[in-house]
Amino acid sequence: MLRFGTDGVRGRAYDDLFPDDVIRLAQAAAEVLAPNGPVVIGRDTRNSSPEFAAALAAGFSAVGVSTIDLGVAPTPAVAWASERTRNPGAMISASHNPWYDNGIKLFSPEGRKLDDEVQAALESALADPGRQTVPTLGTPQRTSDGSELLQEYQDAVTGTVGFHGDELSVVVDAAHGSATAALPDPIRAHGVAVTVINADPDGRNINHRCGSTYPEAVAYAVSGRGADLGLTFDGDADRVLAVDHTGGLVDGDQIIAICAADRHQEGRLPGDTVVVTVMTNLGFHRAMAQRGINVVTTPVGDRHVWSALQEGNWALGGEQSGHVIFPALATTGDGLITALQLLEVVARRGLPLRDLAAEAMTKMPQVLHNVAIGPDSIDEDRLLAAVAAAEQALGESGRILVRPSGTEPVLRIMVEAETLEAAESAAADVAEAISQ
Repeated sequence: MLRFGTDGVRGRAYDDLFPDDVIRLAQAAAEVLAPNGPVVIGRDTRNSSPEFAAALAAGFSAVGVSTIDLGVAPTPAVAWASERTRNPGAMISASHNPWYDNGIKLFSPEGRKLDDEVQAALESALADPGRQTVPTLGTPQRTSDGSELLQEYQDAVTGTVGFHGDELSVVVDAAHGSATAALPDPIRAHGVAVTVINADPDGRNINHRCGSTYPEAVAYAVSGRGADLGLTFDGDADRVLAVDHTGGLVDGDQIIAICAADRHQEGRLPGDTVVVTVMTNLGFHRAMAQRGINVVTTPVGDRHVWSALQEGNWALGGEQSGHVIFPALATTGDGLITALQLLEVVARRGLPLRDLAAEAMTKMPQVLHNVAIGPDSIDEDRLLAAVAAAEQALGESGRILVRPSGTEPVLRIMVEAETLEAAESAAADVAEAISQ
């Protein structure tokens, strides 16, 4: 049975996730979301994405629902098109995962990721033994071309800022993924000199030694070209990280801190509040407290951030990974919008990104370990004892968080401490306890 994680359904293509599964998911989505019009479909550049897109269209067509095909597109383009047309959306992507994985993200007619109740209803519909047999991929599809919508999305993104960056030179890493369908026009339209790298997808090179999971690629290019900064997207372009002119990483926490401090200073931060997740660096919390900015913390997942933003009517939130949400501009994390918002601050302030990042916050040493887990249960007593011992050693100057990934079969261990050595030691002890 298909299960929803923190960001839709995901697994290894043709091992964990098959075209027939995708067809069934489309039929369940048609039942639960009850679309009155077509469903918007987009995809990334993986080998399996075209076939999975065809499977989605076949599943919807089999129950009388037409589709609009954006082709290769960023995830936020699907969300934008859903809101624009007031129809549900579906994105075929496994985001930052390797090329052999794939997944489906679904959006409501408001362009928002589905809440827990709707996802539970979908899982229940998928588990219904009375569901009819899926059609073959040869089922006639009722699909229309969505290229005009994709262009409208790019125009809308371009119009979210009005700065002139004639003095800026930027290297952009498209990760051989969805960003290749939208770059460089939205950035170049503001006078920025843009060099795009890793924009030649072949079905297997998405995220491979490039993109936000491998910022070394854009850092190397920035150094080699003497650029002012670099921007690096993930496979489906809903998140972005940056590097400064020295190649130093500027992560999602720092991007949010830069934007929060700037908006606070200009009186454009409603409630003087920003929303982040439990993974956010302690240095961020300290920096916001010094400025009198409130911080609301949610579980991991940008849909949790979105919910908190809506409940509080706040204007900025996101994740360390580079998912950043500006609710007035988008209904989900959008790497292109985030990139433009960051560039606008850099251009207006006239300072190097490195200086802006240092001014915004001081990061505490943080260590992230992923420990692969199999089907066997973990010795929870041993794990809890190891975490308790690590917390005692760290004292009040650090913290530890262990959580299962919502996208991969791993446990994620995050440790923060006053020194890198202390964080590494604590993380290693907990990882060993899990492995044993």
